[in-house]
Amino acid sequence: MVKAPISGAVKTRLARSIGAVQAARFYRSTTRALLHRLGRDPRWRTLLAVAPDTALAAPFWPASLPRIAQGRGDLGARMQRIFDRLAPAPTVVIGSDIPAVRARDIAHALARLRARHAVLGPAGDGGYWLVAMRAVPRLPRPFAHVRWSGTHALADTLRNLQAARHTIGFAVERRDVDAARDLAALSALAGRIVLPPPLALP
Repeated sequence: MVKAPISGAVKTRLARSIGAVQAARFYRSTTRALLHRLGRDPRWRTLLAVAPDTALAAPFWPASLPRIAQGRGDLGARMQRIFDRLAPAPTVVIGSDIPAVRARDIAHALARLRARHAVLGPAGDGGYWLVAMRAVPRLPRPFAHVRWSGTHALADTLRNLQAARHTIGFAVERRDVDAARDLAALSALAGRIVLPPPLALP
């Protein structure tokens, strides 16, 4: 899931600390590096789910990657739409603001999904950076009444899956970057995570 990397439209919580231009630059650089690491892996097919829908044909997306529109609604509605569209194929959905994600993390999630209905990747703040699902015997629908952008998103989603008797696995924990404290934690990993240089904004 990607957003048009335009100042003022992405990473708004982070922008309160470092400014809208710097937040957008961070988002674009991180997204570019993530697509470089994951988009060419032959073990899966990578699609960009783009928001807003009007940015679907924007020139800053890699021409080699197919795109679909996220559509309307909250985060849960948009994620469910992606899974519905791609079912019954096993599908992994991730955000584009997690600098530490590597191809092995996606491979690990897909491997765990072979024996489960859903796999979640905890983000450490009560949310999650990855959700994977497969339609066996039916596609899970775990996003109803989830409290997004807070400390309850993972617990609410787990509750929905458990209530529907879906089996659940977990991917590795990764940190997304929503606030200045997340950037500070990222800096503490210097030497293990290499961030790309800043890019000019469109």
